[in-house]
Amino acid sequence: MTRSEWNPDAYARFADLRLQPALDLLMHVRPLPAGDIVDLGCGNGAVGPVLRTRFAERTLIGIDTAAAMLAKARDSGAYDRLEPRDMAEWAPDTPPALIFSNAALHWLGDHHRLLPRLAGLLAPGGTLAVQMPHQNRAPSHRLWLDLVQQHFPNRHDPDNSPGILSAPDYYHLLSPLGQLSLWETEYYQTLPPAPDMHPVRAFTSATFARPVLDALNAAERAELCALYDTAMDSAYPRASDGSVLFPFRRLFFTLDI
Repeated sequence: MTRSEWNPDAYARFADLRLQPALDLLMHVRPLPAGDIVDLGCGNGAVGPVLRTRFAERTLIGIDTAAAMLAKARDSGAYDRLEPRDMAEWAPDTPPALIFSNAALHWLGDHHRLLPRLAGLLAPGGTLAVQMPHQNRAPSHRLWLDLVQQHFPNRHDPDNSPGILSAPDYYHLLSPLGQLSLWETEYYQTLPPAPDMHPVRAFTSATFARPVLDALNAAERAELCALYDTAMDSAYPRASDGSVLFPFRRLFFTLDI
């Protein structure tokens, strides 16, 4: 099946919930040396205005692969430059003071190679600041993979889904490279009622579920979504108004070089 493009409007539906972890990560970024600020995996530019406010005198550069997302980021007016680049192979023209990546690097594999490489791109005294969802074991994410394998065996390769290492793995990988601060937070999010679907599907279908849905045709997608909604009603029961309390775990680290 053809891989779908990122949908900025669907992603932005939960803008406040997706922005809060970026704000929490930014609070842990210490004073920086001279150099640019890079928003790696900037998406629709939601974090751009916050980074612009914090680093008003710096050059702010957004990097992403999705053209539709970069177009939205451009509308924010926050960035000095936006570059359509492969995050896995991106390298700056000059060493940046900060590489800031919010909910992006879990889409890339081989973190044992990727993260030391990114750290090595920084200016002396610079910081790599990263936040990634750590939700794959939760029903919201695990059941997408379980259900597609059960009902459409071998149609979706789980290696194509985003995922991350364990917190101890990141500790052992990164602590030799600099001063590491590593933590996890579970956010208890209230998702509003969603028309014609469970609210958790509305949240996950624009992100984690994209590779799963891309592997199926339209009729198969409709069948899988109906099965997923039923499973979500058990895992995350709806309140009387149709809303859902949705715990969501995220992993954070800052690495000062």
